[in-house]
Amino acid sequence: MFTREDFLASAWAEFPASACARWAAVFFSLSVLTMVISLAASQAFLAAAGVVYVIDLWPSQSARARNFKTLPILFPAVKLPLALFCLWSIVSVFWATDRALGSFAVRKLVLFLIWLLAVNLVVSARHIKFLYQVLFIESAIAGLVGAGQFAMLYRAARANHPARIYDFLTVERIHGFMGHWMNFGGQQMLVFVALAAFLLMPPVVQAGIDPGALARDSALGARGRRSPGYTAQSSPGPRIPNPKSRFVWWAMLAVISLSIVLNFTRGVWLGCFIAVVYLTGRRRPRWLFVLPVLMLLGYLVAPSLFRQRVDSLRHPSRDPSLSIRFEMWSVGLRMIERHPWVGVGPNNIELVYDFYLPSGKTAERGYHSHLHDNFLQFAAERGLPCLAAWTWLMVALLWHYRKIRRQLVRAHRENEIWLVDAAIAAWLAIVVEGCFEFNFGTSPVLMLFLFMSATPFAIAELDKDKRLEGQTGAA
Repeated sequence: MFTREDFLASAWAEFPASACARWAAVFFSLSVLTMVISLAASQAFLAAAGVVYVIDLWPSQSARARNFKTLPILFPAVKLPLALFCLWSIVSVFWATDRALGSFAVRKLVLFLIWLLAVNLVVSARHIKFLYQVLFIESAIAGLVGAGQFAMLYRAARANHPARIYDFLTVERIHGFMGHWMNFGGQQMLVFVALAAFLLMPPVVQAGIDPGALARDSALGARGRRSPGYTAQSSPGPRIPNPKSRFVWWAMLAVISLSIVLNFTRGVWLGCFIAVVYLTGRRRPRWLFVLPVLMLLGYLVAPSLFRQRVDSLRHPSRDPSLSIRFEMWSVGLRMIERHPWVGVGPNNIELVYDFYLPSGKTAERGYHSHLHDNFLQFAAERGLPCLAAWTWLMVALLWHYRKIRRQLVRAHRENEIWLVDAAIAAWLAIVVEGCFEFNFGTSPVLMLFLFMSATPFAIAELDKDKRLEGQTGAA
C-alpha cells in the first residue's frame, strides 16, 4: 500500500542530492504554494530559494567547479526579449519625473527569478503536478472565503444601500486572501484555467494511470541530479496523495468559478472564457457547440445583479469603470505621442496624468495610477521600444509552447501535455484580461503567471535529461 510516508520519502528522494540545491527546491516549492495565500510569505520563500541556489552554484572547490561546468544554469529560451524589456525599463527611469517611484516599479523585475528557479529546481512532472494540485485546493478554499465575503457585503448593502446594491457591490468586492479584489480575481482566473486543463485531459491520464512515463519522471532529479541509490524500482510508486474521484476536482472548479463570478470583474470573465474556448477546442472540440448554449442559459438563470453587470457593457458611458477607461486610454495615447521613446517613467502615470487631459477637462474620479491596459501602460510609461520588447517576449513564449507541445504529442506523453495547455490558456487569459487591466504590473498575479509560464520549459528540460540518460544507458 502506498502511504503518505512512502510518498514523502519518494518525493524527498527525487530532489537533488546536493543539500543546498535540495533546500532551494523546497523553498521554491513553498513559494509557489503560498502564492494564493500570502504575498509576503511567497516572496520570502522565493528570496530564500534564490540565495540558497546561488550558494549551491558557487564553485568553492575544484571538484565542485568541475561539476558546475557540467551543470550549466538553465533559463527559458526567451532570454533576449526579456533582457531588452528589463534594460529599457531601467533606462526609462532616468527620464521619469520622479525617479524614486520609477525605481520601485523596476524592482519588480526581480520576480522573473521565478523562471530561472522553476526550470532549474523542478525535479519531475510529478513535482509540477503536485504543486498545481495543492494550488487547486488552496484556490478552492480562497473561493469559499470569497463567497463568505460576498454574503457579508450583500447583507451590508441591503441594510445600508437597499436602492444601490449593484453600485455598492461593484465598489466593494471580494478579495479572498489577497488585499485587493483585482489580485484575487486574476489569481483565481489563472488557477481556474489550469484546473480546467487538468480536468479536460484524458481521464486515464488524469487519474495517474501511466506508470511507465511517471516512473521515468520519478526516477529523475533536477537536471539529472538524482540522489545516490535512487532508481525507479526503489520508488514506492508514481501516485501522489490526492482525491481519487474526479468529482472532487470538478467541485473545486465549481467553487473557483463561483468566486470568479462573485468577483464581478468582467475582464476576468472574458479571460476565462477565451481560455476555456482554447482548452475545449484542444481536448473536446465537439463541446464548442455547447458553449454558446451554456452561456445563454447562464445569463437567463443568473440573478439580476449579474445580468446587470453584463448589460452595463451596452452603455459604457453610464458605467464609471468603463468611462474612466476611455479617458485613461486617451491620456495614454497622448503620453505615447509626446514621449514615444522612454515614456513618462515607470509608476509616474498618476503623477503627470492631469497634464495629458484635454484643455479645460478635469479627470474623472477614480484610480489613475495605471492605464488599465498592459500594452498602453508599457508604451506610455516606458516607451514604444519597451512595449516592442514585451510583445516579443509574450509572442516568444507562445511560440515555444507550441513547439514543446508538438514534441510531447510526438512522444505520446499525454500525462504532460496538459501542463503546456495550462500555460497556453494562462497566456491567453492574461493577455485578454490585460487589455482592460494592468495585470502584468501586480505582483500576486504576475508571480503566479510566471510559475505557470515556466512549467513547459521545465518539462522540456526534463525531457532532455531523459534522452541524455537513455543515450548514456544505451552506450
